[in-house]
Amino acid sequence: MRREPRITTIGPGDLAPTVAMHRRCSSHTLWSRYHRAMPDPQTYLPALLARPGSVHLAARDTTGRIVAVGHLMPDHSAVEAALLVEDSWQGHGLGTRLLHHLGHHALGGGWVTLYGLVLSGDERMDAILRHASVPVHRREEGGAVTAWVQARDLAAGLPARRRGRLLRAGHR
Repeated sequence: MRREPRITTIGPGDLAPTVAMHRRCSSHTLWSRYHRAMPDPQTYLPALLARPGSVHLAARDTTGRIVAVGHLMPDHSAVEAALLVEDSWQGHGLGTRLLHHLGHHALGGGWVTLYGLVLSGDERMDAILRHASVPVHRREEGGAVTAWVQARDLAAGLPARRRGRLLRAGHR
């Protein structure tokens, strides 16, 4: 029986479980992701999940419940990556796994660089980037850090058995 959460693609049809996961997150966790106080997730997630050209992934526990999400949002030649891991699942490597999967999807979508906006001193995001074991470039401005990595480096960090499974499933 599978014990670790599995990574799946999600979209507008997964709104209810994605909203439920956001509601289980602490205000601190949501602040780290969105960098501001957010209204009810029911008001902003429909547009995010339906954004043209975006890729949305979820980590689902053994019951199928969404416990983490990752997003790729195109921005010209680069793509913004964003992660949110439910508080009770933080520290289990889900953010790093999602980031590697996002790298694979970015590479398949023709994007060379992934970037993310991180608050200065965000230790959880620093840990995810450190555990990704890829070169991370950073630029800090006014309390925020723009961190970027090469999609090929992230995709290469995905274990070979998972890369093969993704290719067979048609996730490019």
